[in-house]
Amino acid sequence: MALFPAFAGVSEAPDSGSARKELDWLSNPSFCVETVTTLSQQAEEAAALVSEGSPLTRSPLKSELSDESDSNRNLRQASRKKKKEKKKKRKHQHHKKTKRKRGQSSSSGSELDTDSEKDKSPRGLRGGNRGPETLSQEKNAAAAAAGPRCVWLEDIQALTGETFRTDKKPDPANWEYKSLYRGDIARYKRKGDSCLGINPKKQCISWEGAPTGKKRAHKHVERYFTKKNVGLMKADGVAVSRQTDPPSSAPLSFIPVKDSDDVAPPVTTWLNPLGIYDQSTTQWLQGQGPSEQESKQPDSQPDREDALLKARVEEFNRRVRENPRDTELWMAFVAFQDEVMRSPGLYAIEEGEQEKRKRSLKLILEKKLAILERAIDSNPGSVDLKLAKLKLCTELWEPSTLVKEWQKLIFLHPNNTALWQKYLLFCQSQFSTFSISKIHSLYGKCLSTLSAVKDGSILSHPELPGTEEAMFALFLQQCHFLRQAGHAEKAVSLFQAMVDFTFFKPDSVKDLPTRGQVEFFEPFWDSGEPRAGEKGARGWRAWMHQQERGGWVVINPDDDDDEPEEDDQDIRDKTLPRWQIWLAAERSRDQRHWRPWRPDKTKKQTEEDCEDPERQVLFDDIGQSLIRLSSQALQFQLIVAFLQFLGVPAGFSPPAACLYLAMDENSIFDNGLYDEQPLTFLNLSFSGVSCVGRTDQLGCRRWTRGHSREGEEFIRNIFHLVMPLFSGRERSQLCSSWLRYEIAKVIWCLHTKNKKRLKSRGKNCKKLAKNLLKEPENCNNFCLWKQYAHLEWLLGNTEDARKVFDTALSTAGSRELKDPEVCELSLLYAELELELAPDTRVATAARAVHILTRLAESSPYGPYTGQVLAIHILKARKAYEHALQDCLCEDRVSDPAATASLSRLVSVVKCFMLFQYLTIGIDAAVQIYEQVFAKLKGSLSPEGPGLEASACPPSVSSVLEAVTLMYTSLLRFHMKVSVYPLAPLRQALSEALRLYPGNQVLWRSYVQLQSKSHSASKTRRFFGAITRSAAPLEPWLFAIEAEKMRKRLVKTVQRVDGREVYATIPETGLTHRIRALFENAIRSEHGSQCPLLWRMYLSFLVSLGNKDRSKGVFYKALQSCPWAKALYMDAVEYFPDEMQEILDLMTEKELRVRLPLEELELLLED
Repeated sequence: MALFPAFAGVSEAPDSGSARKELDWLSNPSFCVETVTTLSQQAEEAAALVSEGSPLTRSPLKSELSDESDSNRNLRQASRKKKKEKKKKRKHQHHKKTKRKRGQSSSSGSELDTDSEKDKSPRGLRGGNRGPETLSQEKNAAAAAAGPRCVWLEDIQALTGETFRTDKKPDPANWEYKSLYRGDIARYKRKGDSCLGINPKKQCISWEGAPTGKKRAHKHVERYFTKKNVGLMKADGVAVSRQTDPPSSAPLSFIPVKDSDDVAPPVTTWLNPLGIYDQSTTQWLQGQGPSEQESKQPDSQPDREDALLKARVEEFNRRVRENPRDTELWMAFVAFQDEVMRSPGLYAIEEGEQEKRKRSLKLILEKKLAILERAIDSNPGSVDLKLAKLKLCTELWEPSTLVKEWQKLIFLHPNNTALWQKYLLFCQSQFSTFSISKIHSLYGKCLSTLSAVKDGSILSHPELPGTEEAMFALFLQQCHFLRQAGHAEKAVSLFQAMVDFTFFKPDSVKDLPTRGQVEFFEPFWDSGEPRAGEKGARGWRAWMHQQERGGWVVINPDDDDDEPEEDDQDIRDKTLPRWQIWLAAERSRDQRHWRPWRPDKTKKQTEEDCEDPERQVLFDDIGQSLIRLSSQALQFQLIVAFLQFLGVPAGFSPPAACLYLAMDENSIFDNGLYDEQPLTFLNLSFSGVSCVGRTDQLGCRRWTRGHSREGEEFIRNIFHLVMPLFSGRERSQLCSSWLRYEIAKVIWCLHTKNKKRLKSRGKNCKKLAKNLLKEPENCNNFCLWKQYAHLEWLLGNTEDARKVFDTALSTAGSRELKDPEVCELSLLYAELELELAPDTRVATAARAVHILTRLAESSPYGPYTGQVLAIHILKARKAYEHALQDCLCEDRVSDPAATASLSRLVSVVKCFMLFQYLTIGIDAAVQIYEQVFAKLKGSLSPEGPGLEASACPPSVSSVLEAVTLMYTSLLRFHMKVSVYPLAPLRQALSEALRLYPGNQVLWRSYVQLQSKSHSASKTRRFFGAITRSAAPLEPWLFAIEAEKMRKRLVKTVQRVDGREVYATIPETGLTHRIRALFENAIRSEHGSQCPLLWRMYLSFLVSLGNKDRSKGVFYKALQSCPWAKALYMDAVEYFPDEMQEILDLMTEKELRVRLPLEELELLLED
């Protein structure tokens, strides 16, 4: 009998050779034919017994295949018992049992489904247990009964891929059960997730049999970030070094491959027949390891590294022993410990100590601390070493211990302003001990102590250079601290008091020390007289003189004050959620109530009439923070800083020491009108610092909308009070700032398309400009003329604006290129003409050429009459060249009028670049810029490492910065109107940003330019280089903004009409990259205490939908910036469920909450 019945005749038929070759595997001696025949006969006998069962059996075909599985199962059970017995007796015959088991499995390989074994009939089982005698007697009957109904698929000659067996005998069990018997349903596996029949190209059915092997558990592949693999990555690598051979004289045409052991030819064995394996590989193939002597042989490379480290340690020890006063050497020795501890085998004593010491951060800190203590013992007066020690001990000591150590250090060095700055930042960032009143009093103590040092009251510590400038920076830092904490009234009161204390001081108290002057100032503050910014303010000096004469004369109030009050309703829509109502009401009160509350005597008000006592500012809140400013420049900066604090674009930026502490809104990323008008956009330069009364949510565009009626009146009173105090250039700057503030409000009305408000504000702005120009001091103030003409141009009155420009240039006379203000006026006129509508660009370009040509001529200016002659253009070009050479050849170091000469240089370069662009082309303007850039960059520094490391005067660098801004604006305009490559603009921006990494306008241009590129690798490399070398925070902020812009672009590509997402571009990597940038920026020098950076980080995580991680970042931000009220308000918006907890935290830390929840409930009930 053959192995398979279907091939019984084929195996004996004398067919062709090809047919015989297909069945040669049947003669393989590994198949036990006798065993298989016996098992087949037993299976047929069992099938005959099963056929005698009940007709209700759930087997419609009653095929031998199902019964055969029962018999095989019994046979397997019997074989298992025999195997167990044989295993106990003869364990050394394991290979025979394996062979027998293989034979049995081959005989049972024809079963269709393993599930059919569980659903067999009891009668089938009973028939299978009759024994081998019964099976042998009923073998023939079973075969005869099964013959007509059983057909092998392999016997059919026309076998196709879709051959089925037809069952003609009905199954009565289908009437009793609700579904077909599952053994009758073919096994299949669906491929695809849509309905069958919709798309036959994507749908198919896989007819699969039962799996014969055991299911193996899927082993999850471990990624590189798992704990096990991270440990492997931290392991020390093996250094690779090649053996150096002496160079041969004869040149070789190929690279020889030499064996390390050339002593004897390789020995071939049965395991290494070719002799190519080394000894370690041969041992591994044999299952052996290296001997103990070989494994313990020292590696030469680690020994060399240890020797180098030992030599460097000895060198440091020798140098600090010889030069114990060298503090920089001690600091280098401390930094060297990080490198030493990366290879701790140098100090390892025991075998397991190396890994333990390698991962011990505490060990490194303790070792550094020991070195610093030795250094401080040798240099007891070094503040840098003590600061390094305190910074190091932040990881080791408790906050209370750190505060005591800081207090000891401040007591020893009360005249060190940099130490005070770091001490204040440390106390502000300690969340556990933080409160507004404590930090506010600490600022007062700092300023009063430095004032005593400056007055000479503290004889033991003299005044250090730069003390007055540092005191002014600390004063501004305190004001912004109070504004960010919500106490805007106290910050405004500080500025008011400083204006009276600085500019209106009586002559009788000027010679007193600061403390005595403050004591005389207190009666004026508590007298109730109008202060700076309030109506009728006359100043401290006038009040003192009048008090000596017998008091003020009571004046009746004006009748103009009876204007309708604005709508002060806090809640406008009670249907909104509770948290939205609170946020809107809190922001509304912040915007309206930033001025200190004073009782109005005309209305017979008293201090008890104030609804919110926190709006009243007492003298104790400001007395300690008053300082004396003797420098004229600092006095003017005080006024400009106050105006900028109120929202007036005065062109003042906080000092670098407190700039990033004050940054809390993302207007630095807003291009505004820069994209539409690259040449004439109005740069308000707020530097990311919001004005008083503004606590908008992150993402709102920064427009100068103005304040309420009382706020606008307050700003007007400030201008009227301080403008008579200055003259010349400073007064001109104040007038220009006032007019620019009004123009900024007009631009906001143009953007919002509010025609009614635009008409009124435009009328008021023109009235202000005319009133300022009517003053005798401002008749020839070309800066005001320029602002007025620009206002008319913005309002759409082009012809009126041209008349203003022509009038101003006519009054200038024939100053040629010597007056910078006239050059700037002509430059703006030409740029406005150039940016007119595209259909009139030819005519407007001719007008621009006429303006710049007449500027270079010696004759007075005349209006535009027609095309400029070529001879006039040639003369003007020669005049520009001579003026440029004169400006570049001037000795700006020894020139007493260096500022004026540099201003002239900037104006001449700008006008010449635009003139060359209009007359020749963009390439001529590029040549002018390259010439000036090469000349000025050489005067900056030989290497050009950046603005911070440059030893040049800051005025020269400001000239180069202004010229670069003009050049990049001109390139952007040219790319807007014509086709031009991006490479020149990209190169210019890259070179400029390496010099000025804190310029926000240049960064905005660079980010927008690089967002057009499909490849982000160059941008990322550039940002990485700048962030590693530059100290400012702007590179980090704009690197994050660039990646966010790319993420938004990818999101718009992936989503089509907001429905389906195409994951063709990987977006997850951008998310992780942005998160990594945030984390690295927070760890930078200025990033950890920048509220804007934390607000951006929190907003980004909330946009991803991860609330838990966002809450963690919020509480982490509070550890670094607990004073920033904007962070708490963002948290209320992002986590409305935690509103009560957040407000309780604000109350605990004494942040200003203008609308408590109890008052909100009462307002909602009304």
